[in-house]
Amino acid sequence: MTLNHPLQQTWDLESIFPGKSGSAELKTFLASMAQQLEEFHSSLQQQEQPEAGFMITKVQELQELQNQLREAESFTSCLSAENMNDGQAVKLGAKVKEMIAGYETALSLFDQLLLKMEDDAFQSLLEEETMKPVSFAVKERRIQAKDKMDAKREALLQDLALDGYHGWAEHYNTIVGRLSFELEQDGKLLKLSAGQAANKLNSAERKVRVRMFEEWEKVWKEHGDLFSDTLNRLAGFRLQIYKHRGWESVLKEPLEMNRMQQATLDTIWNVIEQNKPRFITYLRKKASLMGLQRLSWVDVEAPVGKAKRSFSYDDGADFIVEQFEKFSPKMAEFAQLAFHESWIEAEDRSGKRPGGFCTSFPIRKQSRIFMTYEGSASNVSTLAHELGHAYHQYVMDDMPPLTQNYAMNVAETASTFAEMIVSDAAVKAAADDEERLYLLDDKLQRAIAFYMNIHARFLFETRFYEQRKEGVLSAEELSELMLGAQKEAYLDELAAYHPNFWASKLHFYLTDVPFYNFPYTFGYMFSAGIYALAEQEGHTFEDKYVSLLRDTGRMTVEELAQKHLQVDLTKPEFWQRAIDVTYRDVELFIKLAEQQA
Repeated sequence: MTLNHPLQQTWDLESIFPGKSGSAELKTFLASMAQQLEEFHSSLQQQEQPEAGFMITKVQELQELQNQLREAESFTSCLSAENMNDGQAVKLGAKVKEMIAGYETALSLFDQLLLKMEDDAFQSLLEEETMKPVSFAVKERRIQAKDKMDAKREALLQDLALDGYHGWAEHYNTIVGRLSFELEQDGKLLKLSAGQAANKLNSAERKVRVRMFEEWEKVWKEHGDLFSDTLNRLAGFRLQIYKHRGWESVLKEPLEMNRMQQATLDTIWNVIEQNKPRFITYLRKKASLMGLQRLSWVDVEAPVGKAKRSFSYDDGADFIVEQFEKFSPKMAEFAQLAFHESWIEAEDRSGKRPGGFCTSFPIRKQSRIFMTYEGSASNVSTLAHELGHAYHQYVMDDMPPLTQNYAMNVAETASTFAEMIVSDAAVKAAADDEERLYLLDDKLQRAIAFYMNIHARFLFETRFYEQRKEGVLSAEELSELMLGAQKEAYLDELAAYHPNFWASKLHFYLTDVPFYNFPYTFGYMFSAGIYALAEQEGHTFEDKYVSLLRDTGRMTVEELAQKHLQVDLTKPEFWQRAIDVTYRDVELFIKLAEQQA
């Protein structure tokens, strides 16, 4: 299976809405959507009795609106990402977010109508032929609505949250945008933004990393009062919501959003904690290779070994398709489609936002992938990761919109799985043992992030919310809490930590997804467990894998695993197999390191 070269490295947005942020077609689309949203909201307000025919019609309308909103949100996100100086794109994005808030308000009214239905009537509704495919999602909405306030108070909450809850999150971005970090390099004093400074923390030169990290900690600490104020207000707002809904546990919402049981989460962390000593051997061997007694925070993600080659974009694409085909010809065919149809923005140029993402256009049944490709093996893995996200959406494109709303934890399944296929192949194809060591270290850095770094975030956030119930915490108290969480998560193995991580990590300030931490660890380990099964079954696993992906939006993760993998996620066996997959890399890393000694 071969690709046509050379491949285009910029994505095609013109086929979606021609004219970018000045698109007349987009303007018409948004106006029409606003009108439909207003009519949808009005019809729900006026309806007092939830008649079956009316509810069936509203389910169809809300799915159409969901697709339109996703289409518009994806497009404006792409515009802002490809050109950070496009002010019109920012305005359009804000307008779409207002519409999404209006849609959520209307859904609260829809949920209240579901609640008014007698149990027998509701069950009869679900058994209607047009409702059967979306019955899980509709039933889920009714169950969750029982735990919320009445529609008027939920609508008021949505309105207040725009300038309150979400406003504090925007305030955080404003503060970060004004920070300046100084670094003396090559006789010059550089003044860096937070993003530029973060890149320096990954420098291959330890003296640069250490100097940058000292400045990094200093600047976040100097502005600690602003960040503690912001974080306390965010948490306070969220806790007040929970109080008025009668929710006691701060994990209730994130667990429900991820369709996941507390028992599953507890089992994951227990298995990780039992296996951490095995990964400490990697950290110690890495410290030895770097000539250190112990790693500091700033060394954990520093490279060891050396990459001997770079991959052109075309070579990277060929490598991905080749490795996908070994596991799944369907994945390989999809990757070809994405490359040939210009779904990928990979060009290395100024003006783009940092990072990478995949977003879908459900009306066009297409995806777009954003990243900056510079030719490293890590870039190839990132590209494979985002293609995994796109493939997940691709296999669901023919399904009703309500069945495509898969949670964040399983959203990382296909992406991490695709990345594992490619990164494993890259290790095997390494030019020599030094490059193999470099690639293994790159993989193991991610394992440490999921098993230790994210565990520290989870410990910190859980304890912070419990203490926040009693009152606000000072910047110093937050730093002490973070330091304790990091020492516990890393088994106190590091020589120095990052106590102001609570201020520097954006994820603590996101308002769309509470506890933006454990879903990543779940997704990573779930993928590793699936990878272990795929290695055993080979090509015969392909159809089973697609079936699993198609069900991610219409059952709990426990039901998903039981149906497709015949495993119980509340028990440790599956998770231990996942850990064993990643520990193989530790064993090979140590073997290669000892050969170099």
